[in-house]
Parts: sequence; structure tokens; C-alpha cells
Amino acid sequence: MSLYKATMAENLLLGLPAKGRIGEDCRAFFAAAGIAVIGRDDRRYFGSLQECPQVSVAFLSAREIVLALERGELHMGISGRDLFHETMESPQTRLGLMENLGFARADLRVGVPCAWIDADDMRDLNAIARDFHARYGRLLRVATKYPRLTREIFRNHGIDMYRIVASLGATEGAPQAGLAEMVVDISSTGATLKSNGLKPLADVCWPSQALLAASLNAPWNDATMQIAKRPLAAMAAHIGADGASWWEHLHRSISA
Repeated sequence: MSLYKATMAENLLLGLPAKGRIGEDCRAFFAAAGIAVIGRDDRRYFGSLQECPQVSVAFLSAREIVLALERGELHMGISGRDLFHETMESPQTRLGLMENLGFARADLRVGVPCAWIDADDMRDLNAIARDFHARYGRLLRVATKYPRLTREIFRNHGIDMYRIVASLGATEGAPQAGLAEMVVDISSTGATLKSNGLKPLADVCWPSQALLAASLNAPWNDATMQIAKRPLAAMAAHIGADGASWWEHLHRSISA
């Protein structure tokens, strides 16, 4: 039996981001909600919630949390809204709960070189893409870690003359490195785009923030449903929401 399954057999298993700004913000959020995360350090991958001893916490990367929820290896988890929609096809049909938590806000933006003075919105980009192809005989390259969302954004704006370049590192640096002409990436302030000679197009701003989700594939039972009440109530109360309605929504989804 895996460590995940052994833990889930006794407790509710909650996935939280291990690192980065969303991880720090997440722990601050739980502390402010009165159920502080305990046990996190550089060598420990499991912890718990203060005042909720039957909730075990798995510290994972934000993307791993989404995948683990999809596989049913976590009961609940917190990750970025962008990652849920990028990683899952139709997450609304795969998750029993999707609640915005109000922190780790950022926007998925289309960034083009500041030198493109005639590029202000996606309509301008469409004209540039066609001119680029006619002039150079190739498609505009778009560096991104978000191929699914990029295709959706470009399709919604009627742009098809481009190709995606997968980015594994610092996406904003791809144009200066000669790897792409433009980027699609998550940005909280726009400062990184600007420092790399890029500007965001005005009409694309796909908003993201921390999202609480529950897996429909996890082994829910009466015990884990009851365990979920306390953390759901604390999180909801902290942002002025109704924890009872969250729990009832979850219960209906799991029972369907």
C-alpha cells in the first residue's frame, strides 16, 4: 500500500503547495484562519493542521497537487486556478468543489516585445502574425508553460498562425534568447515581463488565484466527509463565505 493510500485510509488527505509564493501565502492563510499548518520543513513531506488532527497534509508542487486530485490520491488540495484549467480538461466535471480563496492572485498574459509599437491587442497580433508569415515564411513562436490555455486564448481571438514552444524555465527570457517571438505566462505585477523587454496585450487577462478543490475520485466515506467540516468551515469563515454550503456542495457531488 502506498503512503498516500495508507494515510487516506485513516485521515482526510489535503495537498498544499510546498514551495514558492503560493506555498507561503497558503500557510499564512491557514494560520489566519486558526488552523495553522504544522510539520513543514525542507525534509518533511507530510504534516497536519492545527485543531484538525485527522487532516494529514501532503506537501507537493502546485502542479503535482492537481494531478494527484485527478488521480484520486488526495481528498482535497489547493493550487492555482491556472493550473487546474491547464492540466485538466473540464475541471468542473472532475472536481467536487472549486472555491476561490482570494490569495496568490496573478493573471495569464500575452507578452510581446515592447519594440512592437503597433501591437496593443490580439487584433493587432493577428495582423502581425500574418505579416510575419508572409515576410519570413514561418509562424510566430509563442513560449509558454500553458499550451492548453494558450490555444484556447488564441482560438477565441481567431489567431491560428503561430506555434507553441514549450517552456520549462524562465519563459519571459525566451524572446531575448532567440527561442520565441512572444510569450504567454502568469504574471502578478508585470515587472518580470517589463524587465525582459516585453509588454502585455491589453485585451487578454486570464485571472488566477488560489483554488480549493476536492477530488471526485478519492475514497470518500462518512468519516472523511465529517472530517472535512472543520477545515472547510474555518477557510470559508476567513473569507466571509458559508462553510456549511461548501460542505453540502461537496456532499452532493460525492454522493451523486
